[in-house]
Amino acid sequence: MTDLEFDLLDELYFVNSYQSVADSLGWDESILVKTLHSVLDKGWLRCYKSPEEEIPEEEINLDSEYRKYFYLASKKGLFAHNSTE
Repeated sequence: MTDLEFDLLDELYFVNSYQSVADSLGWDESILVKTLHSVLDKGWLRCYKSPEEEIPEEEINLDSEYRKYFYLASKKGLFAHNSTE
């Protein structure tokens, strides 16, 4: 796990909007989107249309919709995050 992935997952123990995550981390947008892709590809991320409505994996489009989504670390992501501390 990279330091960026660790820091991102640290923000995702609860459902958070893209803007909330972006504000908390203060990263350049391209770095945040690249890191979202990375953790999604590893199965460490869940994406939501609203805080209650998860998006099926096959419908996720981080390239164009990432600002609209809410994010939460998956169980696998939380396990990976906690095993690196």
